[in-house]
Amino acid sequence: MAQISWVRDELLLACALVVENGWRELRQNDMRVLGLSDLLRALPLHENTTADPRFRSPNSVSRKTTDIATAHPNHTGSATKGGRPTQKIVADFLANPQEMLAAAHALRAGIASGELYNAPVHPDEVDEDGQTSAREGRLLVRLALHRERDRGLRNRRIQQVRRLNKPIQCDACTFDFGATYGPLGADYIEVHHVTPLHVAGPSETRLEDLALLCANCHRMCHRNYAGEAWRTPDDLREKMRAVARHAASPAS
Repeated sequence: MAQISWVRDELLLACALVVENGWRELRQNDMRVLGLSDLLRALPLHENTTADPRFRSPNSVSRKTTDIATAHPNHTGSATKGGRPTQKIVADFLANPQEMLAAAHALRAGIASGELYNAPVHPDEVDEDGQTSAREGRLLVRLALHRERDRGLRNRRIQQVRRLNKPIQCDACTFDFGATYGPLGADYIEVHHVTPLHVAGPSETRLEDLALLCANCHRMCHRNYAGEAWRTPDDLREKMRAVARHAASPAS
Protein backbone atom coordinates (compact mmCIF):
# COMPACT_ATOMS: atom_id res chain seq x y z
CA MET A 1 0.00 0.00 0.00
CA ALA A 2 1.41 3.36 -1.02
CA GLN A 3 1.79 5.91 1.72
CA ILE A 4 -1.23 8.21 1.93
CA SER A 5 -0.53 11.75 3.03
CA TRP A 6 -2.33 13.11 6.06
CA VAL A 7 -4.98 15.65 5.15
CA ARG A 8 -6.01 18.70 7.13
CA ASP A 9 -8.91 17.02 8.97
CA GLU A 10 -6.71 14.17 10.20
CA LEU A 11 -3.96 16.54 11.30
CA LEU A 12 -6.55 18.67 13.08
CA LEU A 13 -7.63 15.74 15.24
CA ALA A 14 -4.09 14.52 15.86
CA CYS A 15 -2.79 17.95 16.80
CA ALA A 16 -5.68 18.53 19.18
CA LEU A 17 -4.68 15.30 20.93
CA VAL A 18 -1.08 16.51 21.28
CA VAL A 19 -2.18 19.93 22.53
CA GLU A 20 -4.46 18.35 25.15
CA ASN A 21 -1.48 16.20 26.17
CA GLY A 22 0.62 19.29 26.90
CA TRP A 23 2.29 19.29 23.46
CA ARG A 24 3.81 15.88 24.18
CA GLU A 25 3.79 12.89 21.84
CA LEU A 26 1.62 9.86 22.61
CA ARG A 27 2.71 6.23 22.44
CA GLN A 28 1.00 3.66 20.25
CA ASN A 29 -0.53 1.73 23.16
CA ASP A 30 -2.14 4.87 24.60
CA MET A 31 -5.94 4.49 24.61
CA ARG A 32 -6.27 7.95 23.03
CA VAL A 33 -4.06 6.88 20.14
CA LEU A 34 -6.00 3.65 19.71
CA GLY A 35 -9.25 5.61 19.63
CA LEU A 36 -7.94 8.13 17.12
CA SER A 37 -6.63 5.33 14.93
CA ASP A 38 -10.09 3.77 14.76
CA LEU A 39 -11.66 7.17 14.09
CA LEU A 40 -9.28 8.08 11.27
CA ARG A 41 -9.71 4.71 9.59
CA ALA A 42 -13.47 5.32 9.45
CA LEU A 43 -13.40 8.87 8.09
CA PRO A 44 -14.82 9.35 4.57
CA LEU A 45 -11.63 10.92 3.22
CA HIS A 46 -9.63 8.18 1.48
CA GLU A 47 -10.81 5.36 -0.73
CA ASN A 48 -9.91 1.67 -0.40
CA THR A 49 -7.91 2.04 2.80
CA THR A 50 -9.84 0.43 5.65
CA ALA A 51 -8.95 -3.11 4.58
CA ASP A 52 -5.24 -2.40 5.07
CA PRO A 53 -4.29 -2.66 8.77
CA ARG A 54 -1.30 -0.37 8.21
CA PHE A 55 -3.49 2.60 7.26
CA ARG A 56 -3.57 5.05 10.18
CA SER A 57 -2.51 2.26 12.50
CA PRO A 58 -1.78 3.08 16.15
CA ASN A 59 1.92 3.10 15.28
CA SER A 60 1.43 5.58 12.44
CA VAL A 61 -0.80 7.79 14.60
CA SER A 62 1.83 7.76 17.36
CA ARG A 63 4.52 8.74 14.83
CA LYS A 64 2.38 11.64 13.66
CA THR A 65 1.97 12.88 17.25
CA THR A 66 5.79 12.83 17.43
CA ASP A 67 5.98 14.89 14.23
CA ILE A 68 3.56 17.39 15.74
CA ALA A 69 5.21 17.56 19.17
CA THR A 70 8.71 18.02 17.74
CA ALA A 71 7.48 20.78 15.40
CA HIS A 72 6.65 22.97 18.42
CA PRO A 73 9.16 25.86 18.62
CA ASN A 74 9.93 25.08 22.27
CA HIS A 75 10.91 21.49 21.54
CA THR A 76 14.55 21.09 22.53
CA GLY A 77 15.47 17.93 20.64
CA SER A 78 15.63 17.17 16.95
CA ALA A 79 12.45 17.56 14.92
CA THR A 80 11.16 14.68 12.82
CA LYS A 81 10.25 15.24 9.19
CA GLY A 82 6.53 15.76 9.45
CA GLY A 83 6.18 17.84 6.29
CA ARG A 84 4.75 21.28 5.62
CA PRO A 85 1.09 20.39 6.37
CA THR A 86 2.17 19.26 9.84
CA GLN A 87 4.14 22.46 10.37
CA LYS A 88 1.15 24.48 9.20
CA ILE A 89 -1.30 22.82 11.59
CA VAL A 90 1.10 23.38 14.48
CA ALA A 91 1.45 27.05 13.54
CA ASP A 92 -2.33 27.42 13.35
CA PHE A 93 -2.82 25.83 16.77
CA LEU A 94 -0.19 28.13 18.26
CA ALA A 95 -1.80 31.20 16.68
CA ASN A 96 -5.45 30.29 17.42
CA PRO A 97 -5.50 27.55 20.05
CA GLN A 98 -9.11 27.93 21.20
CA GLU A 99 -10.53 28.14 17.69
CA MET A 100 -8.52 25.17 16.48
CA LEU A 101 -9.52 23.05 19.47
CA ALA A 102 -13.13 24.06 18.86
CA ALA A 103 -12.80 22.92 15.25
CA ALA A 104 -11.44 19.55 16.36
CA HIS A 105 -14.24 19.11 18.90
CA ALA A 106 -16.85 20.12 16.31
CA LEU A 107 -15.43 17.60 13.86
CA ARG A 108 -15.59 14.86 16.49
CA ALA A 109 -19.18 15.82 17.30
CA GLY A 110 -20.12 15.67 13.62
CA ILE A 111 -18.55 12.23 13.35
CA ALA A 112 -20.26 10.98 16.51
CA SER A 113 -23.68 12.12 15.29
CA GLY A 114 -23.35 10.03 12.12
CA GLU A 115 -24.60 12.97 10.06
CA LEU A 116 -21.20 13.62 8.54
CA TYR A 117 -21.15 10.21 6.86
CA ASN A 118 -24.38 11.04 5.01
CA ALA A 119 -22.99 14.27 3.57
CA PRO A 120 -21.86 13.74 -0.04
CA VAL A 121 -18.63 15.13 -1.46
CA HIS A 122 -19.06 18.73 -2.64
CA PRO A 123 -16.72 20.61 -5.01
CA ASP A 124 -16.59 23.67 -2.75
CA GLU A 125 -14.98 21.73 0.08
CA VAL A 126 -11.58 21.91 -1.65
CA ASP A 127 -9.62 24.59 -3.46
CA GLU A 128 -8.66 24.67 -7.14
CA ASP A 129 -5.75 22.28 -6.51
CA GLY A 130 -8.00 19.67 -4.96
CA GLN A 131 -6.66 20.33 -1.48
CA THR A 132 -7.92 22.23 1.53
CA SER A 133 -5.91 24.63 3.64
CA ALA A 134 -9.01 25.97 5.37
CA ARG A 135 -8.83 26.15 9.15
CA GLU A 136 -11.87 23.92 9.67
CA GLY A 137 -10.72 21.25 7.23
CA ARG A 138 -12.77 19.54 4.55
CA LEU A 139 -15.38 17.56 6.44
CA LEU A 140 -16.99 20.39 8.42
CA VAL A 141 -17.30 22.39 5.20
CA ARG A 142 -18.90 19.34 3.57
CA LEU A 143 -21.36 18.97 6.44
CA ALA A 144 -22.34 22.65 6.32
CA LEU A 145 -22.88 22.56 2.55
CA HIS A 146 -25.00 19.44 2.99
CA ARG A 147 -27.20 21.22 5.52
CA GLU A 148 -27.44 24.32 3.39
CA ARG A 149 -28.92 22.24 0.56
CA ASP A 150 -31.75 21.08 2.84
CA ARG A 151 -34.83 22.34 1.00
CA GLY A 152 -37.02 22.18 4.10
CA LEU A 153 -34.61 24.31 6.10
CA ARG A 154 -34.35 26.81 3.26
CA ASN A 155 -38.14 27.06 2.92
CA ARG A 156 -38.59 27.62 6.65
CA ARG A 157 -36.02 30.41 6.57
CA ILE A 158 -37.82 32.08 3.63
CA GLN A 159 -41.13 31.87 5.48
CA GLN A 160 -39.54 33.44 8.55
CA VAL A 161 -38.15 36.34 6.48
CA ARG A 162 -41.57 36.89 4.91
CA ARG A 163 -43.23 37.04 8.34
CA LEU A 164 -40.76 39.81 9.20
CA ASN A 165 -41.88 41.67 6.03
CA LYS A 166 -38.38 41.57 4.59
CA PRO A 167 -37.55 41.02 0.91
CA ILE A 168 -36.29 37.67 -0.35
CA GLN A 169 -32.99 38.94 -1.66
CA CYS A 170 -29.28 38.28 -1.30
CA ASP A 171 -27.97 39.50 2.04
CA ALA A 172 -24.60 40.30 0.46
CA CYS A 173 -25.33 41.95 -2.92
CA THR A 174 -29.13 42.54 -2.51
CA PHE A 175 -29.90 40.75 -5.79
CA ASP A 176 -33.62 39.89 -5.95
CA PHE A 177 -34.47 37.00 -8.27
CA GLY A 178 -38.19 37.78 -8.22
CA ALA A 179 -37.65 41.44 -9.12
CA THR A 180 -35.35 40.48 -11.99
CA TYR A 181 -37.03 37.37 -13.41
CA GLY A 182 -40.61 37.79 -12.28
CA PRO A 183 -42.56 34.67 -11.23
CA LEU A 184 -39.73 32.47 -12.54
CA GLY A 185 -37.39 33.85 -9.86
CA ALA A 186 -39.87 34.21 -7.01
CA ASP A 187 -38.45 32.84 -3.75
CA TYR A 188 -35.36 31.53 -5.54
CA ILE A 189 -32.50 31.92 -3.06
CA GLU A 190 -29.92 29.85 -1.21
CA VAL A 191 -29.07 29.74 2.48
CA HIS A 192 -25.70 30.00 4.19
CA HIS A 193 -24.52 29.50 7.76
CA VAL A 194 -23.53 32.88 9.17
CA THR A 195 -21.38 31.23 11.85
CA PRO A 196 -19.14 28.39 10.64
CA LEU A 197 -19.58 24.97 12.18
CA HIS A 198 -16.03 25.04 13.54
CA VAL A 199 -17.16 27.95 15.74
CA ALA A 200 -20.80 27.10 16.40
CA GLY A 201 -20.37 23.34 16.51
CA PRO A 202 -22.51 20.94 14.44
CA SER A 203 -25.57 21.31 16.63
CA GLU A 204 -29.05 21.64 15.15
CA THR A 205 -29.16 24.58 12.76
CA ARG A 206 -31.34 27.49 13.90
CA LEU A 207 -33.11 29.62 11.31
CA GLU A 208 -31.47 32.70 12.79
CA ASP A 209 -28.08 31.20 11.89
CA LEU A 210 -28.89 31.26 8.18
CA ALA A 211 -28.39 34.08 5.69
CA LEU A 212 -30.04 34.34 2.27
CA LEU A 213 -27.58 34.44 -0.62
CA CYS A 214 -27.63 34.35 -4.40
CA ALA A 215 -25.67 31.50 -5.95
CA ASN A 216 -22.68 33.68 -6.84
CA CYS A 217 -22.31 35.17 -3.37
CA HIS A 218 -22.84 31.76 -1.80
CA ARG A 219 -19.94 30.32 -3.79
CA MET A 220 -17.75 33.26 -2.79
CA CYS A 221 -18.65 32.83 0.88
CA HIS A 222 -17.50 29.20 0.72
CA ARG A 223 -14.55 29.61 -1.64
CA ASN A 224 -11.38 28.15 -0.16
CA TYR A 225 -9.04 31.12 -0.43
CA ALA A 226 -6.07 32.24 1.68
CA GLY A 227 -6.76 29.60 4.32
CA GLU A 228 -10.40 30.56 4.79
CA ALA A 229 -13.42 28.67 3.47
CA TRP A 230 -16.12 30.58 5.29
CA ARG A 231 -17.27 34.17 5.01
CA THR A 232 -20.32 36.01 6.26
CA PRO A 233 -22.46 38.23 4.01
CA ASP A 234 -20.97 41.22 5.87
CA ASP A 235 -17.44 40.01 5.05
CA LEU A 236 -18.33 39.58 1.39
CA ARG A 237 -20.12 42.93 1.21
CA GLU A 238 -17.04 44.70 2.58
CA LYS A 239 -14.86 43.00 -0.03
CA MET A 240 -17.20 44.21 -2.78
CA ARG A 241 -17.12 47.73 -1.37
CA ALA A 242 -13.33 47.65 -1.27
CA VAL A 243 -13.24 46.65 -4.93
CA ALA A 244 -15.67 49.43 -5.80
CA ARG A 245 -13.62 52.00 -3.87
CA HIS A 246 -10.47 50.89 -5.63
CA ALA A 247 -12.16 51.09 -9.04
CA ALA A 248 -13.44 54.60 -8.28
CA SER A 249 -10.15 55.97 -6.98
CA PRO A 250 -7.92 58.00 -9.37
CA ALA A 251 -5.15 56.06 -10.99
CA SER A 252 -1.83 56.62 -9.24
